[in-house]
Amino acid sequence: MNKQPHILVVDDHAEIRQLLQRYLGDHGYRVTTAANGRAMQRLLADAAIDLVILDLMMPGDDGLTLCRNLRASPHAELPVIMLTAMGEDTDRIVGLEMGADDYLAKPFNPRELLARIKAVMRRTGTRRERGLGESAERLCFLGWTLAPQSRELIDPEQTLVPLSTAEFALLMALVTRPRRVLSRDQLLDLARGRDARAFDRAIDTLVSRLRRKLGDQSREPQIIKTIRGDGYLFAPKVERCDA
Repeated sequence: MNKQPHILVVDDHAEIRQLLQRYLGDHGYRVTTAANGRAMQRLLADAAIDLVILDLMMPGDDGLTLCRNLRASPHAELPVIMLTAMGEDTDRIVGLEMGADDYLAKPFNPRELLARIKAVMRRTGTRRERGLGESAERLCFLGWTLAPQSRELIDPEQTLVPLSTAEFALLMALVTRPRRVLSRDQLLDLARGRDARAFDRAIDTLVSRLRRKLGDQSREPQIIKTIRGDGYLFAPKVERCDA
């Protein structure tokens, strides 16, 4: 088994991708590159990535959008270092608020980027260590278990609760961002992934279905709470638990 940390570089400039693939490869990393968000999503689905280096300014979905989507996906805890040609404090702050673990302005010294990669991976742990998407670890709340790898929801009596693709994606978006208010539009955008057809129905309808399956149908639901005028909040504490 290849023990090299696997880094995904997402940048629309070929010379940046080639530079980082060569430089980081020389320093013991396995490097895969993508030119846009679509290629990034394909690679995340097919490969075990340990850290993403993400350019802020790209055609189509920019780095902020891709980082925000990543944080509400099964890869929610994947470390992200954001690159940008802009060095304004506001850009750095917005990037960090969207969930980036670190930020480096272009032009940058590859040695500084290497140092930041090492620091972020020490601080956050690699994907194999954290295991959010691995079958060996699942996400648990109030006796319930959500298994990202097998896409299963198991109730406190250890009974499998069937979920549609849309229901699973929405529950993942909520569970991976617990105790945070997410608007309906944000949930629709973050949960739908590559198959928007599964989300033709309103988010409110999907939330109602999830509440029914979670036994959370009281007048004041305690698991998926409605925040008037703002959206929804997943209230329970979420922990990783062994399979």
